[in-house]
Amino acid sequence: MIGPRRFLPSISSLLALEAVDRLGSASAAAEELSLTQSAISRQLKTAEEQLGTKLIERNQMRLHLTPAAKDYVQTARSSLTDLAQAAIRLKANPKGGSLNLSILPTFGMHWLAPRLHDFARLHPEVTVNLGTRLRPFDFATEPFHAAIHFGHRNWTGVEYQKIMREEVVPVCAPSLAPSGFETLDALQNSPLLHIETRANAWEQWFQAQGHSVSGPRGMLFDQFSTMIQATIHGLGVALLPVFLIEEDLHAGRLVMAWNAPRISLGDYYLVWPNTQATPQPVKSFRNWLAVQLGSQT
Repeated sequence: MIGPRRFLPSISSLLALEAVDRLGSASAAAEELSLTQSAISRQLKTAEEQLGTKLIERNQMRLHLTPAAKDYVQTARSSLTDLAQAAIRLKANPKGGSLNLSILPTFGMHWLAPRLHDFARLHPEVTVNLGTRLRPFDFATEPFHAAIHFGHRNWTGVEYQKIMREEVVPVCAPSLAPSGFETLDALQNSPLLHIETRANAWEQWFQAQGHSVSGPRGMLFDQFSTMIQATIHGLGVALLPVFLIEEDLHAGRLVMAWNAPRISLGDYYLVWPNTQATPQPVKSFRNWLAVQLGSQT
């Protein structure tokens, strides 16, 4: 429930207060807001009357917010930003129905993006807004309705819908090992490339081969797309998801560094908070995703 209206200053007063705080003078605020200085002064006075406290201090012909007003304007600025973004979403999709989806960048580019046209065709009432997050976050403090998650069911406070299992293989450029490495020791001693979100991937892979290693060193990357290019250009050996490198293997830009069964380090999921009612756009996306996954089996 919104609080008593007497504690809610007008939008005009808040805009004037925010501009004066950011720009430091009534003249600069007036120019930005296309108002006169006297109009800015009236808006500031109105805000002080509505809030019942002093907001502005004058020092050598400049305006400064009081310490309490500075704290207040931080919240006001955030609220004004939220209102502006909501207005942009409303204008972009006047029929309503936005889906703010957090994605993993490489998965989003290679798997999700080529399929989104079909979702847009089937659900023109939903506007999909994409943002990137590499790790789990608190839905209560982020502007997302749902997210793509990799790993295991270790994200608390969410519901899960499995998308696919990720299987990885060791690959390298032909210049590094045209026919792959002859021994696991030789592979272990080659430059190994690592991804931040799979910090112990190489240890798990070597363990699956019955070859124990501890803390193999090498270059570290935060995204698969960058690591793939580094691998193609011969910087080292990488454990990469098969679905990302099928074309590179087929074209000969990459070769298998060791012939062994694929291993899985985790799964991709669609997740959404279970602490609130699920918005219809999330339900529509979830149902569409189920159809997409069913068509691949």
